[in-house]
Amino acid sequence: MTPDIKPRLIFANRFYAPDHSATAQMLTDVAEGLAAKDWDVTILTSRLSYDDPAASYVPEEDREGVRVLRVATTGFGRSNLIGRAFDYLSFYASSFFRLLRIARKGDIVIIKTDPPLLSVPLGFAARLKGAKRVNWLQDIFPETAAELGLTIARGPVGKLLAGIRNHSLRRADLNVVIGPRMGERVKGFGVDPARIMEIQNFCDDEAIRPIAREDNPLRAAWGYTDKDFVVGYSGNLGRAHDLGTFLGAAELLKDQPDIKFLFIGGGHLRRQLEEEAARRNLTSIHTRPYQPREQLALSLSVPDIHWVSLQPRLEGLILPSKLYGIAAAGRPLLMIGDPDGDIGRWVEEFQFGKVVNIGDTETLAASILSLSSDARLLLQAGRNARSFLGDRRGRIQIIGLWQSAFSRTA
Repeated sequence: MTPDIKPRLIFANRFYAPDHSATAQMLTDVAEGLAAKDWDVTILTSRLSYDDPAASYVPEEDREGVRVLRVATTGFGRSNLIGRAFDYLSFYASSFFRLLRIARKGDIVIIKTDPPLLSVPLGFAARLKGAKRVNWLQDIFPETAAELGLTIARGPVGKLLAGIRNHSLRRADLNVVIGPRMGERVKGFGVDPARIMEIQNFCDDEAIRPIAREDNPLRAAWGYTDKDFVVGYSGNLGRAHDLGTFLGAAELLKDQPDIKFLFIGGGHLRRQLEEEAARRNLTSIHTRPYQPREQLALSLSVPDIHWVSLQPRLEGLILPSKLYGIAAAGRPLLMIGDPDGDIGRWVEEFQFGKVVNIGDTETLAASILSLSSDARLLLQAGRNARSFLGDRRGRIQIIGLWQSAFSRTA
């Protein structure tokens, strides 16, 4: 690729802005960042909303210099597996034929992992049109589904799906992974290490910056005082995460009137959280809906600390991207999961929180108490969290890595 000629980029994912799903937000940040650097960016996505099956986005629009093409699909939503399967299949078909129509030789097609195995049909379409193929792995299927209890993803069917997936990874020009453990997994599938590149997820660390509790109007608006110590969770709480350890710690601390727990977001386990809080009479737990992106700097700064969790068996298959917003807000992190996982290693290396094994409610409660009673420790851990982003994980640096990836691919 000559310096003054850039290939056209076509990203494919089932959701895109204004949708607030994690994959949509991450893709939006990357696409708009590249468009601002004069790349020609097209998005191939659906008209669906992640949370509202009745909602439908416009078929085509330009957003912040990005061309967005939304194909028609079924819209059964995520309430049952059969309906979700039809949504997946219809997106495979619609996006396959649309890509055949718009792709040209020399384009770079970047295929995300929602829906699973999207790299198989779209990788084939890209190959037919002479386009380059990049797989952007946010999770690894079918292993993730198998670990979360989907029976069909195990046994002969799982092996067949994994074999098809591995073929698409090996034939791609590049595979982008979001963490070291995921890179190890992909190498284990027989993919040439030269075709693997780690580009971590990120947030807009220029828009999201540390805000002191006394300078945050949202904290007061939500009823918290200067004496309250708020333990927060922001984002999706789903099957891959652990809830029991948090609930156990909250129960141990329910006689601490100044310690409050704030949940912002949604997900499969939100209803269970609310039901268990009511059953155990945990009045210190408060919930809020997803917040608009323009308010993230304020909402992420309402808590004094955040917690994140991941089932250890899912290490290398998933990496919670909420980590980056927490770090940008300069808040310490309580990681409930594997100390040898990606986030566990980073927390220990950069000293911006505590790693707690799943089920160890006493250690989690003690860590919350320790941070709540030591202002200097809390402040230093928050500074370390922001330093974790450093000069490697900020928005500018990650967009630069994507540009390097495309130059390398072209």
